[in-house]
Amino acid sequence: QVQLVDTGGGLVQAGGSLRLSCAASGRTFSSYTMAWFRQVPGKVRDFVAAISWNGGNIYYVDSVKGRFTISRDNAKNTVYLQMNSLKPEDTAVYYCAAVYFSGGYYLPRLPSEYDYWGQGTQVTVSS
Repeated sequence: QVQLVDTGGGLVQAGGSLRLSCAASGRTFSSYTMAWFRQVPGKVRDFVAAISWNGGNIYYVDSVKGRFTISRDNAKNTVYLQMNSLKPEDTAVYYCAAVYFSGGYYLPRLPSEYDYWGQGTQVTVSS
């Protein structure tokens, strides 16, 4: 079992930056693939970025490449999402997610592929 707590959201002007954090409980954090998703009201939850258990494999959705950086600190049981050059269209509730790593290089990108979720943190980017 893994419990996730998302923090770091807020209100920022376009072009600004925020860093989201996701703290995980449990002693096997390093065994999990971690990801960030985002969701706006009335729409499906969209994939943003994922990182492998050791940070060696990372994948981003095209719309955030070059602006967002996902990272993890296994000693602190925490995954981060550094968001720079924010745009109004980045406004959403951001969720971290975890799934036990079962081998291979594929990083899951669908919500249904993840087993554990944070409670979400609101990010609002004003124009």
